[in-house]
Amino acid sequence: MIFKGKTNEYLQIVEIQCNNGLVTREPLESPLTFLWFQEDQQIINIDNVDYTTKKNQIFCLTEFHKVNIQEICNAKMICFNRSFYCILDHDNQVGCKGILFFGASQLPIIDIRDQDLEKFQTIWKMFELEMEDHDDLQLEMLQSMLKRFIILCTRVYKAQQNYSPLNNTKVDLIREFNFLVEQHFRTIHTVAEYAAMLHKSPKTLSNLFSKVADKSPLQYIHHRKMLEAKRLLGYTNKSVKEIAYEIGFEDVQTFGRFFKKMEGMSPTDFKEKTNPKST
Repeated sequence: MIFKGKTNEYLQIVEIQCNNGLVTREPLESPLTFLWFQEDQQIINIDNVDYTTKKNQIFCLTEFHKVNIQEICNAKMICFNRSFYCILDHDNQVGCKGILFFGASQLPIIDIRDQDLEKFQTIWKMFELEMEDHDDLQLEMLQSMLKRFIILCTRVYKAQQNYSPLNNTKVDLIREFNFLVEQHFRTIHTVAEYAAMLHKSPKTLSNLFSKVADKSPLQYIHHRKMLEAKRLLGYTNKSVKEIAYEIGFEDVQTFGRFFKKMEGMSPTDFKEKTNPKST
């Protein structure tokens, strides 16, 4: 089911079955996608990494994720564009910037708790019903339900990531750091620079991340650079030298050492393995 508004608003909700695969989407401006898996042992490849899903997991995807469907036979999808609902403009309402979307390098995967499952199912049913009502209030109603869905996802993911013991100020600091890394990882490379942008000390950031994350702030920066490098190596025809400069390395040798330390192989070997047609 697809909703199209008068000013380029786009929302698609669909149940994916074995016989229809992942429904082809129209080219969209800044699309965001929720994939809600209904069964265990479904397989999806994202950025050259295979994920085997669990029942009632939700994957949060942006336009930058490179998705290759391996075996999906029972899932629900919500896809919308910025014109339909801009999470950056409405961050004070949904609070998902830097958590569900536009974070550093991690792929947000939400495990729906038993006590929350009925809420997700109810919102999905309301989506389906509202898609059938073509009146002047349909856009507002659909936006309201998407907002509820995003807020519920954010709450569950925060609890899952152990954000609950933190006050809102500390959670917002993590979100802003993640968002800044997503914006500037190509040109800003040190924790001290990001800390200055946040008007905090590097030690404050490190102490905060040690409480809730399995990576340090510097590791988040490095992992985001690696993710971009792997995407460019695996999905484009750009040379290793071009990619090195694009993600902020002054020379290809430094990039090669960094990549091999992180991945265990050289950029050239990775490109030959994942993108042989480009070599």
